[in-house]
Amino acid sequence: MEHKNTSLDHGHGEHATFAHVVDASAFSGKTTRLLDADLPPPISPPACAPALVSRFRVTLRRLFFFGSVICVNLIAVLWMADLFYRQGFHNSHFLILAIFALLNGLLVLGSFHALAGVWDWMFSWRTVRITRLTEKQEGPLGHRYAVVMPVYNEDIVKVCARVEAIYRSIEATGQLAFFDFFILSDTTQLALWVEEEVAWTNLCRKLNAFGRIFYRRRRINENRKAGNIGDFVKTWGGRYEGMLVLDADSLMEGRDIVTMARLMDASPRLGILQTPPKLIRGASVFTRLQQFAMRVYGPLFIRGLNFWQLGQGSYWGHNALIRVKPFSEFCELPALPGKEPFGGKILSHDFVEAALMVKAGWEVWLAWDLEGTYEEAPPTLIDHLKRDRRWCQGNLQHLWLVFARGFPFPCRAHLFMGIMAYLGSPVWFLFLLISTWVAWDFRTSNLSQLPYDGYVAKYLGLSGSEQAWYLAGMVLTLLFMPKVLAYVGTALHPRRRKSFGNFFALTIGVLMEALLSALLAPSIMVSHTLMVLGMVLGRSVNWGNQTRETDGTPWWEAIRYHGPAMALGVAWSALAYFIGWSFFLWMTPILAGLILSAVVSVLTSRTRYGGALLRHKILATPEEIHPPNVMCLADGAVAAVDAALTAHASAREGVVAAVVDPYVNGVHVSLLEAEADPFPEALMEKWLSEGPDCLNKQEMAEVMYSPQAMLQMHRSVWSRPFEQMHLQWSRAVESYRTRLEDFTGADV
Repeated sequence: MEHKNTSLDHGHGEHATFAHVVDASAFSGKTTRLLDADLPPPISPPACAPALVSRFRVTLRRLFFFGSVICVNLIAVLWMADLFYRQGFHNSHFLILAIFALLNGLLVLGSFHALAGVWDWMFSWRTVRITRLTEKQEGPLGHRYAVVMPVYNEDIVKVCARVEAIYRSIEATGQLAFFDFFILSDTTQLALWVEEEVAWTNLCRKLNAFGRIFYRRRRINENRKAGNIGDFVKTWGGRYEGMLVLDADSLMEGRDIVTMARLMDASPRLGILQTPPKLIRGASVFTRLQQFAMRVYGPLFIRGLNFWQLGQGSYWGHNALIRVKPFSEFCELPALPGKEPFGGKILSHDFVEAALMVKAGWEVWLAWDLEGTYEEAPPTLIDHLKRDRRWCQGNLQHLWLVFARGFPFPCRAHLFMGIMAYLGSPVWFLFLLISTWVAWDFRTSNLSQLPYDGYVAKYLGLSGSEQAWYLAGMVLTLLFMPKVLAYVGTALHPRRRKSFGNFFALTIGVLMEALLSALLAPSIMVSHTLMVLGMVLGRSVNWGNQTRETDGTPWWEAIRYHGPAMALGVAWSALAYFIGWSFFLWMTPILAGLILSAVVSVLTSRTRYGGALLRHKILATPEEIHPPNVMCLADGAVAAVDAALTAHASAREGVVAAVVDPYVNGVHVSLLEAEADPFPEALMEKWLSEGPDCLNKQEMAEVMYSPQAMLQMHRSVWSRPFEQMHLQWSRAVESYRTRLEDFTGADV
């Protein structure tokens, strides 16, 4: 059953009033702009609603945070410039300084997020929490909300298990009457389409949730996930104050979802409320490494991020509650000039949607203290990098938008950080190449250094080597300080330390994470560099479904994927050794990561090694030691599975079941729209006589979209003699026969 509503309330619907144009001169060095068209006055947040934090306090926090970042980075750059002056400036030193300023600035920025998190924790009575608006509030909610889960070629049984867990978790709060659930399918595989319909029907039947849980599959998958959500907003959004957007692997505790809804009721200025999801269900070493790092180090960075962004935060695409009407009004995305990969449809839509919401005067908050929000991660390094390929293209498209007119500074900062998450790797790679060139030039020129006295030597009395070691120590401190702070804070907190196993397990886990992360970083650098290079050469990405489970990367695949990094590592090692032993030692961490990239990739992909670590509580997380309630509900969720009413029976699976099985056929036909296309009689006859595999995907879809054709196909396979149709149809019908011995001993 499709839940349909043709338009949004109050006129917000099919004709969204967002209309912006991107200035095509962005790449020629001019400012990118979003130009507002002449439109009716848009809706605005209520002027009477008080802001949670005063403008003065917001400005003071941002000046303090970013001023500190700039000052520390400037000191490091001047320190390096003085070191170059002592050696005698080389022409390449100017380029190295510029690259160092960018890379070190990103490093300082990350470290200061952790420091701001520590500050926020130490002075917790001054912390800013939007959740304090609803403390001790009870009673029914003031509005209705939708829980939407887009899916794309997923394991629908597991998707429905997550929906069931969230449903039951909200039901336990007593607020279920205020929520509807939507499974929004963009699935392209026809067999999975049928399985989704059956699983949804079973789920609704067993939960008595018809009219509460809805399923919709789009016939045309336009604009990927953003288009899927946009279609929901235009068609059903007017019934709801807000929508909780999930991913197919998302889980959230009902109490936190209700808290988010209360916050949206209590704060009329709130446009988007983002939660920080935790990674769960990691089986391989790689995923366990990720979820451990996120749980140990993540809280500091999240609090530090909230320290300065406050009500002008960002949206991460899932596990977030969005107010529907302003989202419909302002967040329809423009098409970028040109073709993909840099132009066309915006792939990473979430950051842009948040920026448009903030630009319109609505607040976007990070509910950093909501704990019951979860997601899963790709199981291997290669799967992680394949997903990164999509995100890389989407984030680099933001180069058009980072200077868009009207965006506040925090929005530009979010877009810039997203861009540098991938552009930082080729910049780092360039820095290493130029450093190698300088070392090579010095080695082959046989020139000695000219002794100049710099300011550091004059005022601090440091030698050149001492000055270099101080700089290296500063960089290493910035690199490892966040991990040390998070580790110390966890180790000194008894309850938090115990949630990771014990002191020994926590310490070993932190050391292992630091070592493996150092080995993984060079291969990720090369992969991201190749991604960016591919985009520059015009190679766009296909948006495929995400791999969620696997039992390891084969050796041949690892060698094929990491071959360029390994070859580069061997050649670079030989060159570094020729340049000099000291340079070789300095490059060792990078070279080791490159040469061992395939080995590390394979070993970290194995689930048996991950299981062995878990048995000793190494890299364990609180969610593994004490599983939250919603995870337990998901583990036990079976409402979508029915052995008698299934599209997985032997000899009749997927599309065959949609034709042969009365239940599956009835479900499928009931979900189709009224007849619009020509009746595909010729295709039906071909399908019956030549078997289920004779039609191509497009032809089969033509039959499956016709209610009358599917009903006629069902009647034909049951009424025609077996010799007048393909053997596979006959076998499917014969599979319903029950052997006489199956009734032996049965009650009569």
